[in-house]
Amino acid sequence: MTTAYDFSFTAIDGAPLPLSSFRGKVLLVVNTASECGFTPQYEGLEQLWQARKGQGLVVLGVPCNDFGAQEPGTSGEIAQFCKVNYGVTFPLTTRSVVKGAEAHPFYKWAGEQAGLIGRPKWNFHKYLIGRQGEFITWFSSVAKPTGPKIGKALDQALATS
Repeated sequence: MTTAYDFSFTAIDGAPLPLSSFRGKVLLVVNTASECGFTPQYEGLEQLWQARKGQGLVVLGVPCNDFGAQEPGTSGEIAQFCKVNYGVTFPLTTRSVVKGAEAHPFYKWAGEQAGLIGRPKWNFHKYLIGRQGEFITWFSSVAKPTGPKIGKALDQALATS
C-alpha cells in the first residue's frame, strides 16, 4: 500500500526531502504562493507549526505557480519572502506542480485519495497526513490554518500514536 512516505520533494535549499524523514509525525502539506490573496495564511501556518510541532506536527509548504502564476520567484526569492514577511521557519520545498498530468507524484497520490473534489483548486489547499503516512483528509484554500475545522482534525490526528 502506498503512503506519503513513498514520496520525496526537494527542499527549498536544494537538499533531498523524503517524506519518510517525517515518519511518525502528522503532516499538513500546503501548496503555497507569495502573490495570492491567501498568502497571509503563512502567518497562521507558522503559528500552527510553533504551537504544535512539539506534539508531532510538521507543516510543509509546497510553493506552486499553478494558480494565477502567483509564485513566479526562484527558490531563494521564495524563501526570503516567507522569512522576511511571515517569519516562516517550517520546511518549504522547491516550487512544484500540484495539478494535472505534470503534478508532483505526491499530489497525484493525494488527489486520488481525496477524490476529484478534494484536489487543489487554488493556492493554500491543505492535505492532512497521519503518523503512519496515511491520507486523512483535505481542506480547501479558505480553511484557516488556526481555525476550528483544522484544529479539530489535528487534535484527532495528533492523539493517534
